[in-house]
Amino acid sequence: MTPHVDPTPALERLLELQRSDMPAQGGRSLAHIYDSGMPEVTRVGSEAMAAYANSNGLDPAAFPSVVRMENEVVGFAADLLHAPASAVGTVTSSGNESLLLAVQGARDSRPEVVSPSMVVPETAHSAFHRAAHYFGVRAVVVPVGADYRPDPVDVAAAIDATTVLVVVSAPSHAHGVIDPITEIAAVAHSRRVACHVDAGLGGWVLPYAEAAGRDVRPWDFRVKGVTSMSVDTHKYAYAPKGTSVLLHRSSRLRHPQYFAAARWPGTSMLNSTTQSTRSGGPVAGAWAIIRMLGHDGYRRLAGEVFEAVDRIVEGIAKIDGLSVVAEPESTLVAVETDQSCDPFTVIDGLAARGWSVQPQMSYGNHPATIHLTVSAATLTKADDFLEALAEAAAEAVETGPIVADPDILEILDALDPNELFDVDFGSLLDAAGMAQSPGSSQLLPQRMAPVNALLDASSPEMREALWVAFLDRLAKPVRATVPPLPEG
Repeated sequence: MTPHVDPTPALERLLELQRSDMPAQGGRSLAHIYDSGMPEVTRVGSEAMAAYANSNGLDPAAFPSVVRMENEVVGFAADLLHAPASAVGTVTSSGNESLLLAVQGARDSRPEVVSPSMVVPETAHSAFHRAAHYFGVRAVVVPVGADYRPDPVDVAAAIDATTVLVVVSAPSHAHGVIDPITEIAAVAHSRRVACHVDAGLGGWVLPYAEAAGRDVRPWDFRVKGVTSMSVDTHKYAYAPKGTSVLLHRSSRLRHPQYFAAARWPGTSMLNSTTQSTRSGGPVAGAWAIIRMLGHDGYRRLAGEVFEAVDRIVEGIAKIDGLSVVAEPESTLVAVETDQSCDPFTVIDGLAARGWSVQPQMSYGNHPATIHLTVSAATLTKADDFLEALAEAAAEAVETGPIVADPDILEILDALDPNELFDVDFGSLLDAAGMAQSPGSSQLLPQRMAPVNALLDASSPEMREALWVAFLDRLAKPVRATVPPLPEG
């Protein structure tokens, strides 16, 4: 007889732990979260995920309903992005996985290239550099101009016999602008090189913006030379995390992405993504919400998010010390400060008022900025956000720009981030304020401006090393959380 198990303590502890997280609904988060502002959307997505939590997308014969839902999600995305009738696609676990597979597929489609490379603007998503690290595809980085877009002439000059992929964004994550995709895709096509459009953030809103009469430069499969695209359904399709769709213009282009294994004594394996076993829950969540909202629902939500963007941009222009870096072409807004204050202190001020936004460190000629990810739920809170932003900016001006600790900077400048030992990292994390107490739910100090100022003043390589060390310290086993296994 199966013994009775009381789930109450575990569920109570779950809710207790969740109280330390940022709220996933409510419109006060402009980072990490994509909130439709519709509780019923959240409920339907969660219930669909739960219904398929124990399914396995690895075996289409065992779970044909998962395949059906995935094909319908891909079909909706293909229609949205004006893909040709020959187009095919895959539901992946995230935008990162879609971009990784785009690079892996481009590499494996050109086996004759011994040392493959890809041309990426400096504003391309960091996942492309991760793909370079994983798959040995060298990233040839092209700078962007004063408009934060790459020059097609520079892209053309960077393409050579080793190039297997050219990357463009719609929009770029850092500044929210759309690259000159028509011109760059034409260059790639003329050189017989694949061209991937990263539309992870824009792909589910730009079509509705265009339909509503907003000025949207060409960016999707209607552009000749675009061979693949990615769009994240767990962003502006408002599906549960995590799903993304990777589309290819034809099956021939998708084929190198697949992996089959029969040369072993076990069950023959067939994988369409980097995952093998994968729950059907996220696919079911995305499918249910797409079916629920349809084009009418997404048109309304896109209207709300763009109204929120316009209102925020207009409001920022009235706040002393702040300005928008680039006129946003989608739903992302990058905000910079003048010499009277710094973005990190402003971000701390927003956090103290219950608002979550992200810092972006300076890089090359690009200043440090405040990154806002606007969603439909932001609209009803836009005036409250602008009020909080104005108050935070005024406080930051009053205290003046924060300066990184020169003693710690001197230590960092003398170190090689590639040759540090754990003990060095530990002391650096302590000095930088990035230490975390064992068992604490507060992973970083409440006032992050000093930490961010230090990171901003450090080299990108040192920033990476410090964050890796922080993650290593954070990801430690928590032992003895349940009674020990009885002996004997």
